Amino acid sequence: MGTVLVIAAPGQGAQKPGFLQPWLQLPGFADRLTWWSAVTGLDLVRYGTTADEAEIRDTAVAQPLLVAAARAAAAELAVTPDGAAGHGVVAAGHSVGELAAAALAGVLSSETALVFVRERGRAMAGAAAVTETGMTAVLGGRADDVLAAIAKHDLTPANINGAGQIVAAGTLPQLAAFADDPPAGARLRSLQVAGAFHTDHMLPAVDALRRLVPGMPIADPRTRLLSNGDGGVVTSGTEYVAHLVDQISRPVRWDACMSTMAELGVTALIELPPAGTLVNLAKRALPDVERVALKTPDDLEQARELIRAHSGQAQEGNT
Repeated sequence: MGTVLVIAAPGQGAQKPGFLQPWLQLPGFADRLTWWSAVTGLDLVRYGTTADEAEIRDTAVAQPLLVAAARAAAAELAVTPDGAAGHGVVAAGHSVGELAAAALAGVLSSETALVFVRERGRAMAGAAAVTETGMTAVLGGRADDVLAAIAKHDLTPANINGAGQIVAAGTLPQLAAFADDPPAGARLRSLQVAGAFHTDHMLPAVDALRRLVPGMPIADPRTRLLSNGDGGVVTSGTEYVAHLVDQISRPVRWDACMSTMAELGVTALIELPPAGTLVNLAKRALPDVERVALKTPDDLEQARELIRAHSGQAQEGNT
C-alpha cells in the first residue's frame, strides 16, 4: 500500500491578527509578500502582522492575504508542481483556499492566482455590501435535522464540512431567527466573515469574474487536485477555473473532498497557514491520517518529514 499526502489550504475566517509575524523571520519571506503586495495592491506584510481583526475580516483583504500566506508557506516546503507535488500528492483548498491549491497544482501561476483572488475579493465584498448577510457554523446535531432547520429559516447550507459541521448562510435577520431556534443537540458559532458566501447573494460576483476568465493563462493540473463542488479529482485546468467562478455562489462540499481523500488512500495531511481548521475536521473524518497544522515556522520540519515519508517520491525512485 502506497502513501498519499494532501496539502490543504484553509478558507476565509481562518485568518487571525498577526498570524504571519513569525514567518517574516525566514529569509526571503517578506520579500515574496512585498512582491505579491504589488500584484494585489494590498500591503500584505502589514495585514499579516499589525492589522487588527476588523481590517483582516474585510473580504477584499482577507482573500488575497490567505492565498498569499498559503502559497508563501508552500514555497518554504518546496511544494511546487515541479517539486514535491508529484504522483503521491493531492492539492485541495477550502473555498478561497482553492486558489492556493490551483497554484500548488500548476493550474495557475502564483501571480495569476493572486490577480484572480484580488478581483474575487473585491467582487464578493461588493456583492456582500448589497444586503447585510453572514454565516454561522452549526456544530453537532444530526445532519438531517441541521439541514431541515437551515431550510426552515430560508438559509443556505453554504459549507458542508463533514465531521459534524455545517455552515448556514443568509441575511442577518434570518441568522438571528435561526439562533433563536437552533437544531436539537447543536451549538451555533458566528463566523468572522463579511457576507453570505457560497449562496445566491454572491451571484453578482460570479458575473464579474466570468468576464476575466477568457484572458487568464491556465494550465492543466500537474498533480491531483480536488474540487469543492463534488470532491472530485480535476483533470482540466479550464474546467477547474470555470468551477472556481461558479463555486462562489455554490455550497462548499469539504465533506466530499475528505471522502475522496479516503478513497485515494491518503496517509498524511499538511494544512498551510493560517492552519488549524482543516486539520481539526480531519481528526474526526480521517482519524488514521497523520496531520500537521503549519502554524509557525517551528512546524516546518515536521511538515517536511511528512513530505519525505508520504509524498510517494521514495517509492517512485525505487521503481
